[in-house]
Amino acid sequence: MSLTAAFYIVLSAIITNNYVLSKFLGICPFLGVSKKLDNAMGMSVAVIIVMVVATAVTWPIQTYLLDPNGIGYMQTIVFILVIAALVQMIEIFLKKYIPALHKALGIYLPLITTNCAVLGVCVLNIDNEYNFLQSILNSFGSGVGFTVAMFLFAGVRSKIETNDYPEAFKGIASTLVAASITSLCFLGFSGMLEKIFGM
Repeated sequence: MSLTAAFYIVLSAIITNNYVLSKFLGICPFLGVSKKLDNAMGMSVAVIIVMVVATAVTWPIQTYLLDPNGIGYMQTIVFILVIAALVQMIEIFLKKYIPALHKALGIYLPLITTNCAVLGVCVLNIDNEYNFLQSILNSFGSGVGFTVAMFLFAGVRSKIETNDYPEAFKGIASTLVAASITSLCFLGFSGMLEKIFGM
């Protein structure tokens, strides 16, 4: 795989194929944890770690275990179990060996088990027929894309809360309107990377 192809996979996962703003996966933590920047940071770091590790484990399982034995239809169940086990192992490891990071991540690490963006990136790596390295790059880019979306939306929400707007839009209504406008901004990049990289 060329360096250009690697850059294309990572940048497209961050910008044009952003799992939160383009594919609408991981919306629950996106809306629930993006009120404060420190919470957004904790969740984002945990998501990047779990996405990369989950892909490193699920890709070989699909390629060397499920597909050769004709049980590819078990993909979703197996991947969910693997992701849940990985999150628990990472939490135990951090608690024992890196307690400062474990404390910083707090409740956000266990919450990743129910984050559909992690499952989505593992499944779509297989569906897009990426090899192992491409899958890892796509997972890392997707985690960074999740981080970008969280930080952008945390900034947007902080601006919303300091402005005066109609009572009918307060609460979840303003949050959803802001999320849709932010998503439209990212969709505006569609096709741009293809033209730049010629892919």
